[in-house]
Amino acid sequence: MHASSNIECFAVINITSPFKVLELAGNAARDNKKQRINPRHLQLAIRNDEELNKLLSGVTIAQGGVLPNIQTSLLPKRTGESGGGKASDHHDDKDD
Repeated sequence: MHASSNIECFAVINITSPFKVLELAGNAARDNKKQRINPRHLQLAIRNDEELNKLLSGVTIAQGGVLPNIQTSLLPKRTGESGGGKASDHHDDKDD
């Protein structure tokens, strides 16, 4: 009985995983305004999903590229208001 439940779980995983990959890859393609799924979209879909990334951690996707990873110290620093302070400063300069 225990062996049959393992087989059922394995079958469910094998059936649902491809659909999940296709759905996530389709979302990645749509986000990039593309009509077709390419290897890059598959790579983004798999690596951004925790479960799929764990399941396919040893898989290399040809032409998939790498995930963008920018260190936070290299990102521009955010100020309190986005652009509001600069516009009022510029306006004050014209009055003087």
